Amino acid sequence: MPTTDNWTRIVIDGAAERPDADLLRRLAHGETAVVVLRNLLPAEAFADNRTRIGKLFANASTTSYANGALTTIGPYLAKYLQDLDGYFQAADEAKDMLDTAGFDLADQVRAGLRDAFGLDAVSVAQEPDGRDYAASVVRIHADGVRNPLHNDNIMRDAQGTGIALTDLAYQLSCVVCLQECDEGGELRMYRKPWEPVDEAYKIQDGLGYDEAVVDGYPCCEFKPQAGDVYLINPTRYHSIERVTGADRLTMGFFMGFADDALHSAVVWG
Repeated sequence: MPTTDNWTRIVIDGAAERPDADLLRRLAHGETAVVVLRNLLPAEAFADNRTRIGKLFANASTTSYANGALTTIGPYLAKYLQDLDGYFQAADEAKDMLDTAGFDLADQVRAGLRDAFGLDAVSVAQEPDGRDYAASVVRIHADGVRNPLHNDNIMRDAQGTGIALTDLAYQLSCVVCLQECDEGGELRMYRKPWEPVDEAYKIQDGLGYDEAVVDGYPCCEFKPQAGDVYLINPTRYHSIERVTGADRLTMGFFMGFADDALHSAVVWG
């Protein structure tokens, strides 16, 4: 697992400094592995929302694959690309459920990112017909769960569906750590974008790709702390290592930018 000095994480204390807006460009172009924002929000914002989401665990849904499982509260678009009506219905239902519970962390994080990076807007993505995408998805990695090596690229994966997100120029991912696991749960971020020839390494009927696809590429390993808000470029290969002990609990959303200016973002879960 080779590493390089420039493929690493950058940690910003949001209470003491503003991040350089160029960090978004570096992420978008695959020049930086992880940007970590600490103290982006007051500690009570994380604690209060951790309590609120904990009351919704009974509403979590698990999707099983040959080599893993994804347990989430709220829908994630990749699961619904063949059933977009089902996705938008699930997104509306999740919004109602989260609003009723008072879970407003996604709203607060979007506002925090907008202010920190001086963006014109960070808004929930919407289709031209007015349908709103999910604002976020909460992911529960329980003891023993590993998220296999994969990459996320909505501009590629949604081709042919007609949704507006396929016209984006760049995709980033924002993840908020609500609870750390006892051991494991590290993010491994590889400096390798997907290429069509990589499909030879795809796990059949399972999640992600064989590890051999990233052989020889630099890797940055990062273990998030509760309260961390971190950004990655998910079109690069990444995995989450096996969790031990307490659940690894995160809230996340993708961020899409329409052009090289990177001044405005839309988000979806």
